[in-house]
Amino acid sequence: MSWLSEYYGYINLLAIAGAVATVVITAFVAAIYFKNIKSAKKSGELSSDSWDGIKEYKNPLPLGWAVSFLVLCIWAIWYMLAPAGLPFAYPLGAYSQIGEYNAEVAAYNEKFTAQWQNADEATLIDMGESVFIVQCAPCHGLDKSGIGGKAADLTVWGSKAAVVDSVVHGSKGMNYLLGEMAPMLGGLVSSEGEISLAVEYWSKYVSGTQDASNANEAEYNAWMVCASCHGEDGSGMDAAAPDLRNYGKSAFVTEVLNRGKDGYIGNMPSFNDGRLTDIQKQAVSAYVLSGKQ
Repeated sequence: MSWLSEYYGYINLLAIAGAVATVVITAFVAAIYFKNIKSAKKSGELSSDSWDGIKEYKNPLPLGWAVSFLVLCIWAIWYMLAPAGLPFAYPLGAYSQIGEYNAEVAAYNEKFTAQWQNADEATLIDMGESVFIVQCAPCHGLDKSGIGGKAADLTVWGSKAAVVDSVVHGSKGMNYLLGEMAPMLGGLVSSEGEISLAVEYWSKYVSGTQDASNANEAEYNAWMVCASCHGEDGSGMDAAAPDLRNYGKSAFVTEVLNRGKDGYIGNMPSFNDGRLTDIQKQAVSAYVLSGKQ
């Protein structure tokens, strides 16, 4: 790797020398043209176009400029595509500081995953708290309360109360096909009592025991408003809407981290871009659901 660093060090010096030469040549040529403007008398064929009586000469393309342009185009293609080791080239996929950094990060993440893949719940919660403080607390607050309603209150997230709040006030969504969920109260739902019945059905059948035997007809009928988007079983109807079977569970937290979420003070970005490993997402989920503050 050291000989490559030295080689590309020379390439960088060559690039600097080329930049300096470009500035010097440009200044020299500009000085000649400025001098000619003052003293030279031009003759030759004029073009037929006229602007307020002013015409241009039909000047041929300067040979030096044309040759320089062609040489630079050829060199640019060579610079990008030539195999490693050939002179005056910086081939795609060759050594770079960015590539070296990415390789180091990938190696560290692999080591990190191997070390913590079997971590116990207490360790995951502690790890998740550290990640939460850095990545999540600026919006959700150190105590997970959402900083006075500016972001989701994660201290009640996943509970029946949180589901009721989402139905009443709506949800900005996670970029699903069906988009944002509008406030239901006063629209498709006539009363908070009806919302409570739907949430009871959700807690018994969709998110809880998966047993609908305790659900009464009123609860089922109220749930059908939700089922129009989320499906009768809460699965989200082929990912057209969130899968409510996982709401309040680790899988849903991980899904939010992967997809991102629209909010009322801005959009929560997706963390599926390499900023967090799968273990760290699992740890954040454990911390959010732990009740620890």
